[in-house]
Amino acid sequence: MAWDTEGTRRKLLAAGAQQFAAHGFAGARMDVIGREAGVNKERVYQYFGNKHAFYLAVLTDQLDSLLEGADVRGGGAEAMGDFAGALFDRFQADATPARLLAWESLELEHPASTAERANLCARRASSIRDALPGVDQHGAEHLLLSIVTLAAGWWTLSHLAGVVLTTPADDSQRRRQLVRQATALARAAHDAV
Repeated sequence: MAWDTEGTRRKLLAAGAQQFAAHGFAGARMDVIGREAGVNKERVYQYFGNKHAFYLAVLTDQLDSLLEGADVRGGGAEAMGDFAGALFDRFQADATPARLLAWESLELEHPASTAERANLCARRASSIRDALPGVDQHGAEHLLLSIVTLAAGWWTLSHLAGVVLTTPADDSQRRRQLVRQATALARAAHDAV
């Protein structure tokens, strides 16, 4: 029987994503990753070389598609609110990428997979410029950074909500606030032109 190399690789990446999202690089256990993928942990080393290379592969696999399913559609500040809501929905469906984004910033000197992600972000910034005529590339990039940060924060800084909010909020309440705030940020960016 032939070994399903790509299937095993995908299982390892999925199990690694869950472990690294929950525990970061230092806390993730290779034996647990192997067990969750249904293989011996030695397979990780055979496929990826070492734990650090595997971590980078997981980050690349997950973060290259960070903005997937969250497109800028339409025009005006409301389009930015809708974009923020779509990104929030993406993280609500699977918070793994948001958590990995936080771990990447905490544990690595440089981001993983810079070229692909920079290209995707440049395309999203261009979409923002198209939606907000007059906003320059710099302003669009900063608006994108603010929206991603705000959307990911609900999934990575959950204890902060318990400290800041005097009345607990659920996901739908936070989403409404995020859409409203992203719309206001977009109006401010456009008005600053």
